[in-house]
Amino acid sequence: MSRYVAFEGVDGAGKSTIARLVADRLMEIGHTVVHVREPGGTRTGEAVRQILLGTDSHPELWAEALLFAAARSQLAAEIVGPALEADKTVVSDRCVYSSLAYQGAGRGLGMDQVRRVNEAGLQGVWPDTVILLRVAPERGLAREDEADRISVEGIDLQVSVASAYDQMAAAEPDRFVVIDADLGVDEVVKRSLAALGERW
Repeated sequence: MSRYVAFEGVDGAGKSTIARLVADRLMEIGHTVVHVREPGGTRTGEAVRQILLGTDSHPELWAEALLFAAARSQLAAEIVGPALEADKTVVSDRCVYSSLAYQGAGRGLGMDQVRRVNEAGLQGVWPDTVILLRVAPERGLAREDEADRISVEGIDLQVSVASAYDQMAAAEPDRFVVIDADLGVDEVVKRSLAALGERW
């Protein structure tokens, strides 16, 4: 079966830290792990990341959504898809659900419309498990080490994004695992691994 887990949540939820620690632990117990981040993970994706997250760029809303989709499509074709075909475990810091939450809901472009664009580019490469690290948006922003172009926009966007994540988790309970990100790093990692153990 596919072993593709993505960590999601508002800015400052701890996705990067938890994804890295979970990937390390999975390797320790015998998984061959490919650890990726979005946007990024490929030469094309990292170039797009600079445009999307740099504070000196100002892409139009649909341009932003399409750039995220383009970077994600490249990552799926070049890294994630081949890893899954080789029976490797993929651990991702963000995935397509970020675009549904941020561009679809937060930017008001429509979650269904953004989903269709991404589905075309991903060609079936989709996470089987999404671990949503839930934290109050204001707490998340306060926890951030370094703000990027999107997080500097402030609390209103993050509130919309948090609501969208909760809606998606409720709509896809077989895919989503919701974990309280305020529990502390060790406990969040422990619960993430337990959830993956039950599913895999």
